[in-house]
Amino acid sequence: MIGYPTKRKAYIQTESKPSTKRGMNLEEDLNLTNQYYLDLDMANIHKKPTPITIVKVDYPIRSKSKITEAYFKIPSTTDYNGVYKHRAIDFEAKETQSKTSFTLSNIHLHQIQHMESVAKHGAISFLIIRFTSLDETYLLYIDKFIEFTNNHNRKSIPIDWLRQNAYLIPYSLTPPIHYLKIIDSTYFKE
Repeated sequence: MIGYPTKRKAYIQTESKPSTKRGMNLEEDLNLTNQYYLDLDMANIHKKPTPITIVKVDYPIRSKSKITEAYFKIPSTTDYNGVYKHRAIDFEAKETQSKTSFTLSNIHLHQIQHMESVAKHGAISFLIIRFTSLDETYLLYIDKFIEFTNNHNRKSIPIDWLRQNAYLIPYSLTPPIHYLKIIDSTYFKE
């Protein structure tokens, strides 16, 4: 356990595991990271809920009700949004098991259009892509993503291209995915 002198919430890593067997998926790591940012008043960034319409609910008893049928209301935009240093933040998070490339079909056209639009209006917009087999996580700004798709007739982004054009986010204990450090050094040039 790590305690802070400010008496803020402690962040716990339950056991020491090899980095590729951390047991956390990207969403869990990002949620822990965003909670860390919120607790230390660094940023306010949250996972957006997926909009669904409930069709059928099973009520054996009120406290045990269960949604048994639902559908997506509208296509969702991106996974996370919030505010950092007076700027809107909007990003999509994706994982892949591939060791060689990230398949572009993992991102929907309406998500790309949304990220382009928010970036045009001043938001910091990017993708966080984790290669789970390699234990590598990258931050790729939307403008670089668009540049790749406009200049390459491919169905995937090679890992070598990402290593040259995206930013590796090293794993750390607190926070697990310190992506604001990348934004500070690249976007804000601190």
